[in-house]
Amino acid sequence: MEKEHPAVTNFRNYLRIPTVHPDINYDECVKFLIGLADELKLPHNVIEVKTGKPVVVITWQGSEPDLPSILLNSHMDVVPVFPDNWTYGPFDAVKDANGDIYARGAQDMKCVGIQYMETIRKYLNEGLKFRRTIHLSFVPDEEIGGVEGMGYFVERPEFKKLNVGFTLDEGIASPSDEFLVFYAERSIWQIIFTCCGNAGHGSLLHENTAAEKVQYLINKFFEYREQQKKKLHSDPNLLIGDVTTVNLTKLEGGVQMNVVPPEMKIGFDIRLALDVNHEDFVKMIDTWCQEAGKDIQYEFINKMPYVPPTILDDSNPWWVTFKNEADKMGLKLRKAVFPGGTDCRYVRELGIPAFGFSPMNNTPVLLHDHDEFLNENVFLKGLDIYYNIIKSAASL
Repeated sequence: MEKEHPAVTNFRNYLRIPTVHPDINYDECVKFLIGLADELKLPHNVIEVKTGKPVVVITWQGSEPDLPSILLNSHMDVVPVFPDNWTYGPFDAVKDANGDIYARGAQDMKCVGIQYMETIRKYLNEGLKFRRTIHLSFVPDEEIGGVEGMGYFVERPEFKKLNVGFTLDEGIASPSDEFLVFYAERSIWQIIFTCCGNAGHGSLLHENTAAEKVQYLINKFFEYREQQKKKLHSDPNLLIGDVTTVNLTKLEGGVQMNVVPPEMKIGFDIRLALDVNHEDFVKMIDTWCQEAGKDIQYEFINKMPYVPPTILDDSNPWWVTFKNEADKMGLKLRKAVFPGGTDCRYVRELGIPAFGFSPMNNTPVLLHDHDEFLNENVFLKGLDIYYNIIKSAASL
C-alpha cells in the first residue's frame, strides 16, 4: 500500500476534531495546532478574545520584520451535521478508493489551514527565508458571523502588533477548471418586521389585519427578488455575488386556527450587492412599510456596512504578485464577489487588502452540505499552489 503523504495525514487528523456548532470546545483543536507549531519550532500565541473563544497565532519571522506582514487566516469551527445523511461518519475523515476525503470541514475550511501549515513546513525543510513575516491565524466562530472571533481579534492590540499588510482567507471550490479569487463581499442585512393589526374571529373579514401587511411586504420583497433573478440569468458574466439576494427565512404568528392574530413577524436575509446604495435601500423599505399600513416596525438583526473591495489591478502590488504566480502555474483565475460572508470583511474594513482563495478546482461545491469531501490530489495540488503564491508575497 502506498504511504499517505504526511500533509494528508495531518489534514485528516484535523478533520477528526469535532469543532462543530453549537457550543464548541476548542481545547483539542488548539492543542493540535500548537503541536504542529512545536514540530516546526515556530512561536505561537493563544489570544482568548472572549471566554472560550481562542485565536491561535503561529508566526514565522521574516528577515525584515519591520515590513508589513502576511496574514494567512482560517477558521477552526464547522457547521452542524446530519449524520444520517452522510455515507461515512462526518468526523471520521474516511478516504475512499478514489482518494476523496469525507468530513465536515474538508472544504470549509480545515483544508486551507493545513495547507498553510504544510507550506511553511516545506519552506523550513528547504532552508528558505523571506523578507516578510508570515502569521497564521486560526480563529473561532466564523460560521456564526465571526463577531466573537475575527471581529473581536482585529480590535485588539495583539492584532495591531502583527502589522498586517496583506491577508489570504477562504474561497469556494470551483466545479470547473477555473480557480475563484474573491476580492469583496456583499453586505449582510437581516431584518425582522413586526406587523400589528386588528384581531378577531376567523369567520369575519376584518380590516387592517397583521396578515395583510405581511402579505404586502412579502410581495414587495419577492418582486425585488424576481428582478434580481432576471438580472442574474440575463447575463452569463454575472455570478451570484454580483446581485442582491432576498430570502424569506422566518414567518411567525397566530395562536389558533379560528383567531385572527394581532401580530405577525417575518424575517428576511438580504445580501446587498456592491452597487446598491444602502441609504436608498432603507428608504425603499420605509416606503413599503408606509404603503402596507400603520403599526409596522422593523429591526436589524444584522446590518453590515459597505466595505470597499480590494482593488484587483496594477495599482495593487499584492494582486500583481498573486496574478503573476497564477499565470506562471497556468491557473485560470476568475474574479468574484463572495456570495456569503467570511472573516475577510473585518480585515478589509481596516483597509488591508484581502483575497478569498481556496485552491480547489474541478471539485463540486459541498460546503455546509452532506458528504462534504475533498480529493487528496486536489488538496496536494493546492499545497503546491500556495507554495508559489505565499513565497512570492512574502518576498515582495
